[in-house]
Amino acid sequence: MKTRTSLFIVLVSLLSIYVCSAQQPYVAKLDSLIKLIRNNDKGMGSISVFKDGKEIYGNAYGFANVEKSLKANKETRYRIGSISKVYTASIIMKLSEQGKLSTNDLLSRYYPQIKNADKITIEQLLRHRSGIFNFTNLPDYLQWNTSVFSKQKMLEKLAALGSDFEPGSKYQYSNSNYILLSLIAEDAGGKSYNELLNDFILKPCGLTHTRIFGSINPEKNEASSYRYLPVATPQNSHWALESETDPSVPLGAGFLLSTPSDMNRFIWGLQEGKIVKAETLKMMTTMQDGYGLGLSPYRFGLEQGYGHGGSIDGFQSTLFIIPGLDLSVAITSNGTVYPLNNIAIDIMRIVTGDPTYTFPAFGNLLEVSEGDLQKLSGNYSSPELPIKLRIFVDKGVLHGQGAGQPAFPLECFDTNKFRFEMAGIIMHFNPESNTMILKQGGKDFTFTKE
Repeated sequence: MKTRTSLFIVLVSLLSIYVCSAQQPYVAKLDSLIKLIRNNDKGMGSISVFKDGKEIYGNAYGFANVEKSLKANKETRYRIGSISKVYTASIIMKLSEQGKLSTNDLLSRYYPQIKNADKITIEQLLRHRSGIFNFTNLPDYLQWNTSVFSKQKMLEKLAALGSDFEPGSKYQYSNSNYILLSLIAEDAGGKSYNELLNDFILKPCGLTHTRIFGSINPEKNEASSYRYLPVATPQNSHWALESETDPSVPLGAGFLLSTPSDMNRFIWGLQEGKIVKAETLKMMTTMQDGYGLGLSPYRFGLEQGYGHGGSIDGFQSTLFIIPGLDLSVAITSNGTVYPLNNIAIDIMRIVTGDPTYTFPAFGNLLEVSEGDLQKLSGNYSSPELPIKLRIFVDKGVLHGQGAGQPAFPLECFDTNKFRFEMAGIIMHFNPESNTMILKQGGKDFTFTKE
């Protein structure tokens, strides 16, 4: 589930190259990539790569639980956040095939108390075109997301949200849509979500490590999640334990637990018709404003694919399949510094044998005195972006914070140059002119200190 603004991943490559031969030269390179991430403390997690429906590579790195020094392995289970939406959408579409609901059904048939319920269709919920406000954007969300919610209490919260726009008029991602879809699935299917998940997905695809999560139990090989907190000296950087969202809050928008191998089996099951018919999958992969029925578009070179990303607490995940290459990749992370998007691109370039590929150069961080960091502090604005940035020092670490958004730590990698790798942000400060250039997504934005 996405609790902050996030973008779906689009994989890019200069070349579309044949998949490696039976000698599997990519294995050593993938091992080296994972070792590089682990040794530089750039993340913790697990990856799986499937070719023609079978796993050709799997690995885990870092700790499942830092406090207990429990190392992650291929069977470690992670919360997969919004990738749960693909499972929920698949259940809805299976019920549609069975005639138990229609994507043209109005929300008012099930929950008339939601604003504009008489105008919102199930398809609009699936495509994030309902206009229902995203409940995870509520200012106080992080004050109650760990609490237990009854179905009635959650519906009351959703009913109070209101609407952001006329249903069907545009796309706007909202976790609220998939909470409602998971409840509709239970109503229409006459079974619990867990039973529908088991009947429609787990059994047909042979999934043994996927379920609705509960309280994290490290002794059962369930990963805890963390955020990376750089401190005054890079040598003392550490992982800080994140809180646990209660499953009654995200429901079908983000309450599943799985492994990368199981996630790959799921998406291959979807691709091969084990869950829904081919014509149904075609509907799901038909994009409107960059989103299908629970699926996002992915691309590698000239090849098109589909999948989804996810984040909840300190967990991040990505899952996609490129049918034209017969390849799928699943990544789960319980602590992220080097972005999963970058790891996914690295994996695809290695597996497809891209001769121009080079490993990421993480380099060493620079130590900056608190006095010098304070010189960079202040409020910055840009005519190119509507958001203002607050730059401040906390416990010897420079931080950035957009208005109304969580703060994020900045690492110094060169003189007056700082980065937040997880979001691909680089800030280049010029103390003399009181300016800062923010680089993200291949674009530069000039900010001036107020």
